[in-house]
Amino acid sequence: MSQKQIRVRIFPDGTIKAEVMGIKGKGCMDYIEVLEQLLDAEVVDSEYTAEYYETEQVELGQQATERIRIE
Repeated sequence: MSQKQIRVRIFPDGTIKAEVMGIKGKGCMDYIEVLEQLLDAEVVDSEYTAEYYETEQVELGQQATERIRIE
């Protein structure tokens, strides 16, 4: 699984550019909504990366497997 990152750049004119990396599928949109709230900003333009069209694969670790057996 790749590391999830958000790169935020703020330009001198006040323009903010955010790039979500390492998040596959539509889940990246949740991060953009949080950024809008934190920055008191509104998305005016967006582009989807190739990751947007991929599906997130969830790996169950030992701890999650044990938790499922107990429940």
